[in-house]
Amino acid sequence: MAYTAPVKDMLFDMRHLAGIDEIAKLPGFEEAGFDTAQAVLEECARFNEGVVAPLNVAGDRNPSSWKDGVVTTTPGFKEAFRQYAEGGWQGLQHPQDFGGQGLPKTIGAACSEMLNSANMSFALCPLLTDGAIEALLTAGSDELKATYLEKLVSGQWTGTMNLTEPQAGSDLALVRTRAEPQPDGTYKIFGTKIFITYGEHDMAENIVHLVLARVTGAPEGVKGISLFVVPKFMVGKDGSIGARNDAHCVSIEHKLGIKASPTAVLQFGDHGGAVGYLVGQENRGLEYMFIMMNAARYAVGVQGVAIAERSYQQAVAYARDRVQSRPVDGSMNASAPIIHHPDVKRMLMTMRAYTEGCRAMATVAAAAYDASHHHPDAEVRKQNQAFYEFMVPLVKGYSTEMSLEVASLGVQVHGGMGFIEETGAAQYLRDAKILTIYEGTTAIQANDLVGRKTGRDGGQAAKAIAAQIAKTEGELAKRDSVEARAMLKRLSAARQAFVDAVEFVAGNGRTSPNAVFAGSVPYLMLAGNVMAGWQLARSLLVAEDLVAKGEDTAFMQAKIATARFYADHILSKAPGTRDAIVEGADSVTALALEAF
Repeated sequence: MAYTAPVKDMLFDMRHLAGIDEIAKLPGFEEAGFDTAQAVLEECARFNEGVVAPLNVAGDRNPSSWKDGVVTTTPGFKEAFRQYAEGGWQGLQHPQDFGGQGLPKTIGAACSEMLNSANMSFALCPLLTDGAIEALLTAGSDELKATYLEKLVSGQWTGTMNLTEPQAGSDLALVRTRAEPQPDGTYKIFGTKIFITYGEHDMAENIVHLVLARVTGAPEGVKGISLFVVPKFMVGKDGSIGARNDAHCVSIEHKLGIKASPTAVLQFGDHGGAVGYLVGQENRGLEYMFIMMNAARYAVGVQGVAIAERSYQQAVAYARDRVQSRPVDGSMNASAPIIHHPDVKRMLMTMRAYTEGCRAMATVAAAAYDASHHHPDAEVRKQNQAFYEFMVPLVKGYSTEMSLEVASLGVQVHGGMGFIEETGAAQYLRDAKILTIYEGTTAIQANDLVGRKTGRDGGQAAKAIAAQIAKTEGELAKRDSVEARAMLKRLSAARQAFVDAVEFVAGNGRTSPNAVFAGSVPYLMLAGNVMAGWQLARSLLVAEDLVAKGEDTAFMQAKIATARFYADHILSKAPGTRDAIVEGADSVTALALEAF
């Protein structure tokens, strides 16, 4: 099915929730106001709708293949990636000093959503390259930056992130890949890495692997991990491609979804040692890798929004066409398209509300990132950084769990035809599943939210956000519409549930850690629900004002209806989730281990 980018909704969020014209007042973003955002998004939509989206089904049915160490991607991918690179899309939000366009993350995130909606398997290659660029910008030496950044930013080369090993999944303290110092200042790398997205492919002339390894004699545990650049092909001083490095793909995985994206097993050092270059200082590799990880976690959350949007579009199209049964209200005397039936409307509205809520949440988070890096006032930067850091596990965790529910509903709307691969609905469900797992499972995001983002400051950042939500409630209280009153009721109850959960987490993390972590994922889901609902409450206020002015009435009325639905059917779950967090720990741990 064809993909239509939701440019109008993206621009609404940018203008009215994220404040794109305020972002354009920040140093370095002077040309990045609403008009620029609109032009970029419209061009991005044309590219993804016309070039990338048509390859999505082909990639699922004819995935990447491996033979004798060589990976061949789906026919059409290589040419599409060439056009992607030539269009400057890889460098959209990277510094102009290295050939990028230097646009805000707020714009870049919307473009990333389009790319992932069009074809998530394809989009994973640029996603990992973005992470490699961020790590080198932050911790790379001037020499490493000069050698690699321009080629990565241009899309001429691509990047990878090498953490996982067969014995070391999320527990990176178990990493065994070793790095032996050499007299010339380089290192020889030996080890095996698994689950390396686009670790080998035919779409670019070189692949820049960022690899976690232990230098000989380093401390045990995470304190002894360093980060290295290990190129697939060696690079000459003039930037030319040289001999093949001792880094080879020994297989690719056969997966539930994202089949066109090659997930590689990489072997380093089987023929004398792969040449690696230290990034930053020894034993600080995990710190640097988390730069990539945080960029990737946000990006994966955007993937959740993207796959939900694509599933929603297909479900709506099918519901308009599929004729089955008479409407229960007797309004038609013959069988009708199923979109007339109340439960189908409920499913479609659930899909729509989740998707728009999470898109708004991600857009506002991106704006905070931009302000945290570019605002001239140090205190404003600090406040925005705290807000963004709190939001990252929510964007990643809540949006990806949301995408699974939405994609599952998409199959359900199709009925039996959804279970048949030919309709395409099942691919979105299969593709979505990985999003709750990679770059840290939902539980790992929840652990981060509990420990670093809530417990560490006694819940102060969370309560500061709750205070902002209370201000939105104050605005809602001034309105007399049925929709505003309904949203006020639900948002107020949800905020109080969130505050109760924050106090429980912050107050019991040290004395009763099992009780707190038994509810860590529900806490993340509660927080994500409230943040998305808050943004839809803000959108309701804006839309009501614009309806009163007669501006784009149909679109604005749809925004109001979607926000009201979210309040009644999704935000209303918050108090129950609060009870499970605050009062439900004993039942999580009550059953004896041998009884499982």
